[in-house]
Amino acid sequence: MKFKKMHRTHHLQLSNPLAGIAALSLLAPCQTLGKEKEARPNVLMICVDDLNDWIGCMGNIPSAKTPHIDRLASRGVLFTNAHCQAPLSGPSRASLMTGLRPSTTGIYGQINDADIRMASRTTHDILFLPEYFEKYGYHTLGVGKIFHEHAPAGVFRESGGRVKGFGPHPPSGKRFHWNRPGTQTDWGAFPATDEEMPDYQSAQWAVKQLNRQFDQPFFLAVGFIRPHVPWYVPQKWFDLYPIETIALPPCKVDDKNDIPDIALEMDRWDMMPTTEWAINSGQWKYMVQAYLACVSFVDHCIGEVLEALDNSGYGDNTVVVLFSDNGYRMGQKGVFAKHCLWQEATRVPLIVSCPGMKSRLACNEPVELLDIYPTLADLCALPANPKNEGKSLKPFLMDDRQKASNSAVTTWGRNNHAVVSGHYRYIRYEDLSEELYDHRVDRYEWNNIAGMPKNNSIKKKLGKNIPAQDALWSKKSAYDINDYFTMQKKEQSEE
Repeated sequence: MKFKKMHRTHHLQLSNPLAGIAALSLLAPCQTLGKEKEARPNVLMICVDDLNDWIGCMGNIPSAKTPHIDRLASRGVLFTNAHCQAPLSGPSRASLMTGLRPSTTGIYGQINDADIRMASRTTHDILFLPEYFEKYGYHTLGVGKIFHEHAPAGVFRESGGRVKGFGPHPPSGKRFHWNRPGTQTDWGAFPATDEEMPDYQSAQWAVKQLNRQFDQPFFLAVGFIRPHVPWYVPQKWFDLYPIETIALPPCKVDDKNDIPDIALEMDRWDMMPTTEWAINSGQWKYMVQAYLACVSFVDHCIGEVLEALDNSGYGDNTVVVLFSDNGYRMGQKGVFAKHCLWQEATRVPLIVSCPGMKSRLACNEPVELLDIYPTLADLCALPANPKNEGKSLKPFLMDDRQKASNSAVTTWGRNNHAVVSGHYRYIRYEDLSEELYDHRVDRYEWNNIAGMPKNNSIKKKLGKNIPAQDALWSKKSAYDINDYFTMQKKEQSEE
């Protein structure tokens, strides 16, 4: 994929530079904007679970085979520095769908979909993103994992539901490589065919909807669960990645020697495989292979939906947004998990394709998944929802040349925040301990420079982006950080 050089001075150097991708000026905004209500564009929203930046168009893993996601990026805007608001599915999706930060709602942990409205005073009368579009005349449809489960009852006018869990699983509780209570982590070729995979079924449901005739603009949300663990997909997807071709992500053995004790405590995931285990067992390459196989499988499912859109007659009048709810560490910083405030867990793919775009753009500004709600409303000429805490990304879609100074904030548990701004990541924990990384010289966040006096002004500046006050943990939110550790210890004692 070839991109022309972009001349916008407010776009920053990537902390993890794209391989062979530079940004283009956008030649035309969404042509549907400003037209009458009946000409409002449709929306296709594609949610992917635990997809990190290992996709072709982001250039981090050259061997990644994601032609359909790459094609979408080539006709839209690829946000290369987008970040989730929580490194866990439940609070991340609750934030995106309500338009509110975890620090506002108190939803810091997993939460049942039906409980989101009852989580706090800030959510009891909230209009979820699809409901906001329904309010303004859209026909809303959804299938698969969109919220943490599927969706609260009644959020979509039509629902294809979701197959519960993250299966299919081998019979009789068999595990191929990993069998620890509290996690579905495992990897291997299973089942035999794509048709047995829930994601394939979700894609086909979406294809069927796109073959219909609608007398209103539609909002169609499609949620895919791979590459969430277990990393099970049919053998043909593993065959795309011969084991002898697998390259491992960079890893530093003593990477955690300079981080605060609280960060070490928060990153104790005894149920998850460690990098040390993966090295000693010889499984690291096979785990990377399995993850990439799942990524290519879900890319295929996404391709089915995008092809149906192109063939439907709706393609020229549909805004498409694709995102992942959080990143995932494939051995970076010692473990295979999300659940942290470092780059690999917070950085996510985000692509927006708008009718009328005639050239490609990569935007390096820090942005948030929280921005999706106001962006879609803006692109579809809906009134702004005053409760939204994100901002519309329309200026970036239209190549606005005004100087930007964006930041993105991720929250993991109450009073623990990461701020990405400029070329820095600043982390402040509840005990006021800190981490600071300069991505110009430390793209993998190996050297914590928070303790250097010369960086005090930088920390002070970045700290202004941290929420002034964090809501108390919602009683509807499943657990706090300490409960994770209690659960792990209990499970280990029962083994």
